Amino acid sequence: MQAVAAGTPLSAPHGLPGHLVGFVEALRARGIPVGPSETVDAGRVMIVLDLMDREVLREGLACALLRRTTHRSIFDGLFDLWFPIAVGERSGALDDLEIPHKPSGEVDIQALRELLADLLTQEDATQQLEMLAAQLVEQLGQYQSSRGPSYSAYKALKEVQPQTLLAKILAGLSIGPDTSEFDTEIARRAARERIAGFRATVEAETQRRVAEQLGRDRVASYAVARQAEEVDFLRASESELVEMRRSSQRLARILASRLAVRRRHSRRGEIDLRKTLRKSMSTGGVPIDLVNRKPRPGRPELVLLCDVSGSVAGFSNFTLLLVSALREQFSRVRIFAFVDRVDEVTRFFDPHTQLDEAMARIFTEAQVIGMDGHSDYGSALAGFAQNFPDAVTPRSSLLILGDARTNYRDPELETLRSLVGVAKHAHWLNPERQTQWGSGDSAADKYQQVIEMHECRSAKQLTAVVSRLLPV
Repeated sequence: MQAVAAGTPLSAPHGLPGHLVGFVEALRARGIPVGPSETVDAGRVMIVLDLMDREVLREGLACALLRRTTHRSIFDGLFDLWFPIAVGERSGALDDLEIPHKPSGEVDIQALRELLADLLTQEDATQQLEMLAAQLVEQLGQYQSSRGPSYSAYKALKEVQPQTLLAKILAGLSIGPDTSEFDTEIARRAARERIAGFRATVEAETQRRVAEQLGRDRVASYAVARQAEEVDFLRASESELVEMRRSSQRLARILASRLAVRRRHSRRGEIDLRKTLRKSMSTGGVPIDLVNRKPRPGRPELVLLCDVSGSVAGFSNFTLLLVSALREQFSRVRIFAFVDRVDEVTRFFDPHTQLDEAMARIFTEAQVIGMDGHSDYGSALAGFAQNFPDAVTPRSSLLILGDARTNYRDPELETLRSLVGVAKHAHWLNPERQTQWGSGDSAADKYQQVIEMHECRSAKQLTAVVSRLLPV
């Protein structure tokens, strides 16, 4: 039997239907579109499936609720919180599996490592590994916080260090000196996957125990993966940046369709006075029906001035990728990059060049780094105005990308003011929170007095801002 933590509710306040609705609301809060029809389908799925088979329930709800495969990681994280594998401390499922202890009562770490390595070499030890992870969290991962007992996956794995068991697992898989390099590499990858899987099991068990104390919603706010469009540019991990790049083409298609629709439905042309007066002759000279000249919509020019320093690399890379995919929507696109010097890098971006290759060429072939390689917006603006005086014209839309952190150097406000005065439209996209503008070495509070500045901390926010700002 599985013990129940004190004060832990065994069921949802409104029964199983209310629990399902709460799960659906959590999915919606994470940006996953789940409508009433999908919710009804999920309810029907729960009627016909065996609720005691947790993995079957997981797959059934995923089929009913999800529309895109990219939402699966978010779904799995929330499912583990709303439909946990147990409640409270897990004990008694496998009586013959216990963490080894020394005569003094302390956990025998060396024997525990041997036990873990042995289980990781077995093909069908999933249940044993889950129970071992549960005991590991209970006995080694518990600590006293300001709110009472809590659990930490880092503390549970700190002494065990499963990542150092690779050699023992390979030995258990009968990998010897006579084994071919190919088979050795296959076994090594399999061992690493099993170690990563065990770490994930410990983390899931930790989240389950913490969620019983702090609540599912709070744990979900930091423990469940977010959609690529909602990831903060300045805090994104490498895997999140990769996923964001994958979504750039889809976002570019959305933006392109919006711009095309706006261009088709753009405002009417100016009133044609001569034709209006001629038509008014039929109404006694009263111009009842106005005649407009046919509009001649033209695609605008876009000038992009982009900070490519390390502090805003994720934001700059994604925006450059997005703009590169939108090039057909503009009559002309010119891209300029800078750290403390500015250079034109338009030639590095074309439909056949990968972003990583383009960014590598920027730092090896373009002159974007001067003396010390620290961001200098003032120097970049002055160099841009001096070396590329014809870049910004009255037909240009100027977009500046960066966090406006000048390292306490001259921001060159007058230079920016002159550029803004020439351009047809001018906007600054800043990946930092608006509450941080002007703090430390940020000159954003000064720049926003000259140019309209917009907070763009995520791909979703950036898409909305660009869709609203780009002219037709």
